[in-house]
Amino acid sequence: MAKQGVDDYKYVGKEKFRIDKFDSADTGEFTDRAEAVDEFVHNLLKINKLQQKLYAERKEGVIFVFQAMDAAGKDGVIRTVCNTLSPHGGREYCFKVPSSEESSHDYLWRFWSAMPARGNISIFNRSYYEDVLVGKVHKLWENQILPDRMRKTDIIKQRYEQIKNFEKYLYDTGTRVIKIFLNVSKEEQARRFISRIDTEKKNWKISSGDIKERKFWDDYMEAFETMVNETSTEVNPWYVVPADHKWYARLTVSRIVLKTLEEIDPQWPVISDEELEAVQEYRKELAASLPGEYLPPVPQLPEFANPGILAAEIVENEERAKIVEKTERRKARGFRAVEELLENSPSIGSLDAIIEAIAEARDTETEFESK
Repeated sequence: MAKQGVDDYKYVGKEKFRIDKFDSADTGEFTDRAEAVDEFVHNLLKINKLQQKLYAERKEGVIFVFQAMDAAGKDGVIRTVCNTLSPHGGREYCFKVPSSEESSHDYLWRFWSAMPARGNISIFNRSYYEDVLVGKVHKLWENQILPDRMRKTDIIKQRYEQIKNFEKYLYDTGTRVIKIFLNVSKEEQARRFISRIDTEKKNWKISSGDIKERKFWDDYMEAFETMVNETSTEVNPWYVVPADHKWYARLTVSRIVLKTLEEIDPQWPVISDEELEAVQEYRKELAASLPGEYLPPVPQLPEFANPGILAAEIVENEERAKIVEKTERRKARGFRAVEELLENSPSIGSLDAIIEAIAEARDTETEFESK
């Protein structure tokens, strides 16, 4: 099968999204997650490097909005794909039920403080779209204190237009808004709910409210479909991601994040000739202040992606041979890029974190340790 590009899941307001025609179990060109490991890890590595440039350049901000039904895998996608982002340039915001203070303002008010500065990325775990999802399904505006004139209008229809205008304003002033709908089937949600009930350490993830919301499944599907069709634009698109297979959803989101950063194409800042001349003079002063002659640091061995490895000339030949052999074994297993990823992304603490990124709902540590 040909490679499934992210544009196959992209909606920009031209082609209508039909949720009943969408295959939430799609896995593109892959038959299982093992085939996707290599690309997934390399995507994370590329994302990390591009984010460093984005932060240094400070020209454009990005918001990735995640919306989904319960148990669709939002938290797992954000934890695994976005965990590669450096903490000083990326931040997640989890939006719960509005507080009394938040409810006393317009529905977009509480989101302003989460807008990213240029060069930064904000992750919205749920968002203002809840007002045209939960708000629409349960007609929440009926119990809100609103001006009488608002009750004479189609509030939800107005909010679609308001959201489009809000996102256009953000784009026009330097912030892209990329929206991702993780589309899980009703059957797969049921399986994941059962898993949460049967697994003690997952019990906290399930509540009676989750079960009650399933009764409104058809209403939610209509709300999601209309949301995508009413608020997709060329510059602030929606991506509808098949979410029945967690590993494929995570791979697809990594592709979306990578594509977005590649389109921005951030570059390392270049200082002017005058500034370069000034710093070169300062370099001379610094070098002169050191005892003896300044010697540049010896480059690390290219075979390794571990900053703790000593320089080549002081590594014992025997130890070097052992490390090279170990590195080659990892390369053969498809984990060559993981070593580099760990160096460039300190927020990812271990190989286990990468493994979890392409795992299904069940635990996979034992399976991978045995290989």
